[in-house]
Amino acid sequence: MLVIKCPYCEEERAELEFRAAGEAHIARPENIASITDEEFADYFFLRDNPKGIIFERWRHIHGCGRFFNAARDTVSDKILVTYKAGEPMPDPATPVAPSASKGDKA
Repeated sequence: MLVIKCPYCEEERAELEFRAAGEAHIARPENIASITDEEFADYFFLRDNPKGIIFERWRHIHGCGRFFNAARDTVSDKILVTYKAGEPMPDPATPVAPSASKGDKA
């Protein structure tokens, strides 16, 4: 089971308290009314699924209820760092002291 640190509550909790909410940092088209149906479908439905590090949105459902972002390695399923929504994307290769999340498979 993953252990995730909520950057708002600043506590580590089991992943059962959280819900994944998709890919983070998705840029909405500037003028969504002017794009084609195909471009809208690509924006709305298509997401990256890389092998390695991905940035995701999570919600602390059974805690503060707030959304935050996390960098997760899709190979090891380990969460490398969590950070508040609206903050810039961190470099997951840079070690982050106590605010980093730990993720271990049970």
